[in-house]
Amino acid sequence: KQRLAIASALLNDPEILILDEPTNGLDPQGIRQIREIIKHIASLGTTILLASHLLDEVEKVCSHVVVLQRGVVLYTGTVSGMISNEGFFELQADDNATLKNMLQQHPAVDKIDEAEDKLMVYINQPLEAGEVNRYLFTNGICLNHLVKRKHSLEEQFLQLTSNQSN
Repeated sequence: KQRLAIASALLNDPEILILDEPTNGLDPQGIRQIREIIKHIASLGTTILLASHLLDEVEKVCSHVVVLQRGVVLYTGTVSGMISNEGFFELQADDNATLKNMLQQHPAVDKIDEAEDKLMVYINQPLEAGEVNRYLFTNGICLNHLVKRKHSLEEQFLQLTSNQSN
């Protein structure tokens, strides 16, 4: 039904196509098909306005995003701009206490949280995984686990909207 609705909306070759929750109620295969259709339509020059609460889909399909809360614009810009914070590292070593102590001495480290047997290391300036690995190895620490992560659009949205007064 969604594919048919999109096709019928395209019959008059509109400049702008407005879609409200186009993947609602679809299985994963249907979601992927609709996502590809949307990307194809956009590649042909049609502007698409997509309203959705599924931020993972917005992140995969959209180039720009507007975050509204109670009619107030909280963010407008590119999707990549919204998620372009410095991110964080997920780290683990045989001795996480020594690892944490060494990381706290690094100037790019903002804060460290512990989750299960890993350290979540939040940074306040650009820092690559290789630099972290070299710094720790030079100081006698061998890592068992090192992953650099970015906050998802959903995480950024939640942080942005939670900062607003109710």
